[in-house]
Amino acid sequence: MTGKWLIIIWLLLFSPAHAERDNGAGRAEQSSPEQIVPVLKIQGAIGPAVGDYLVEQIQKANRSSNVTFLIISLDTPGGLVSSLRDINQSILDSAKPVACLVYPQGARAASAGTYILYACHLAAMAPATTLGAATPVNLGPQPGGNDQDKQQDNNASAMEKKVLNDAVAYIRSLAQLRGRNAEWAELAVTEAATLTAKEALEKNVINALADSPEDLLGKIKENPAILTGLELTAESKSQLQLSQLQAVEPDWRHQFIAAITDPNVAYILLLIGIYGLILEFYCPGIGVAGITGAISLLLAMYALQMLPLSYSGFGLLIIGIGLLVAEAMVPSFGVFGVGGLIAFVLGSIFLIDTEQVEFQVSLPIIAAVAFVSVLFLVFCLSFLWRKRNAPVVSGQEEMIGAEVAVIDDFDDEGLVLFSGEQWHAKTNTPVKKGQYVEILAIKGLTLTVSPVEKEG
Repeated sequence: MTGKWLIIIWLLLFSPAHAERDNGAGRAEQSSPEQIVPVLKIQGAIGPAVGDYLVEQIQKANRSSNVTFLIISLDTPGGLVSSLRDINQSILDSAKPVACLVYPQGARAASAGTYILYACHLAAMAPATTLGAATPVNLGPQPGGNDQDKQQDNNASAMEKKVLNDAVAYIRSLAQLRGRNAEWAELAVTEAATLTAKEALEKNVINALADSPEDLLGKIKENPAILTGLELTAESKSQLQLSQLQAVEPDWRHQFIAAITDPNVAYILLLIGIYGLILEFYCPGIGVAGITGAISLLLAMYALQMLPLSYSGFGLLIIGIGLLVAEAMVPSFGVFGVGGLIAFVLGSIFLIDTEQVEFQVSLPIIAAVAFVSVLFLVFCLSFLWRKRNAPVVSGQEEMIGAEVAVIDDFDDEGLVLFSGEQWHAKTNTPVKKGQYVEILAIKGLTLTVSPVEKEG
């Protein structure tokens, strides 16, 4: 029996199938891992979510031995300076080269996109794409060379000059680092100059034209020297030839950040949070309003700290809401309400401190919220006015004139039933059980009643 089991074990260990698995495993261990080229996509305005996504993926690529280089597919009208700086800093710090392709056809690398294109190790554009117009949006194009324009330039504020000079120095430093046209880069900032893809190649603003990321990868494989920062060793060239593109989409966290950092969403979350907490404070219930308000307010605060928040605008918004609530709680017949509405609208407009249209609160949304606030204010004022002029219907005044039933016969004093309760009553006229009497007056806990022509 023992010999039989030994034969079975020997056959299993040294069978052709097992040997083939061993050979396959050996080949797998000896073969090099697959080399990938992550393709990161920027489409739309550059904000906190895009910046966080790019920085995280570039850092992740630098930790991976399977990444040869990265490609950024770019199509943007511009964005926030803080997010742009974060992205460019991660590109400059990257040990792996980063190529940038303005793609697809019809795309643009405007404003902040021009800076990113200049920061990358390789700049490429697809046909029918454009770049430039990199003037800081709060300045506009700078004056030309005639006397009137020079006078206007002399009248520019010191802060505007600082912002402009800083932007010029920054893009020139990127151009000099990558060996590209620094003079045109300066024109893109000072005069909002723009170029087509073909013009950009002729002026040494970009390194190549490519129809797609696949086409760009093919050009780099044919001529690796165009990608500065790539080690041109025999091993790296071999890895480059094996490289394949891999699209990297933002994960759920970045998609969530992108959603809440939309200024309109952050604005609505802020209002829901404030009104929810106010409602919970004045009308305590099971906590739904309070919990919803607290969560919304926390999300709004997280989003606003990533956006260029104007504290003066935020203060006006809070004052406006406070005055509207005060109008509802302590009626001033419109004084608090009108002032609160004005402060609310101005605070909403100035809430985000940027000239980028993509990162401003939408005026239609502000108008809609203000309209709802006006309706709420009108409702509160009309309700309070009716209450002010209505007769008092509470306490003893509510009982005067009410008809109540007699519990037992009595000539002078007895008991009557009012709202399910027994009351002492007195009358000058004898009354019988079940007869209805009218309350004429109240003194302490005793009612003065008089018979009415109504029997139960």
